[in-house]
Amino acid sequence: MITKCSKKDITKILYIINDAALKYKGMIPNNCWHEPYMSKQELVDEFASGIRMFGYFKNNKLVGVMGIQELKDVTLIRHAYTLTSYQGIGIGKSLLKYLLEINQNNCLLVGTWRDATWAIKFYQKFGFVLHSKEKTEQLLKKYWRIPLKQIENSVVLER
Repeated sequence: MITKCSKKDITKILYIINDAALKYKGMIPNNCWHEPYMSKQELVDEFASGIRMFGYFKNNKLVGVMGIQELKDVTLIRHAYTLTSYQGIGIGKSLLKYLLEINQNNCLLVGTWRDATWAIKFYQKFGFVLHSKEKTEQLLKKYWRIPLKQIENSVVLER
């Protein structure tokens, strides 16, 4: 079951993000990696910036999350993570399909690490197209608030 998450779910959301993000350790530049991958304050700030998080519950347990953020003329997909022990069984697919259904009007953008080939392939299966390095940099600077080092190591896909 998919439901909208609230600030009361922050601890559970953080657990999922930080568990799933371990997949990036050693794959992204060391100066972009930190533990925890996301702090509680960072997630609180994301909620404050207008991100709406949705969660996938299995047997009454939150096991996957995916957020959206409407900005100007686009919608960003933000913080898409599934607990490691639940990956590969369609939770991310279900969350993405849900977000596609509730957001049919805006252009959708998603950013991820350039070396996260599994994530890039996942979004391409749903019709997202990978932007060039130049266009990626332009979009990341326009719509995201991330450090330059992260911009240099990221890609943006669009649908």
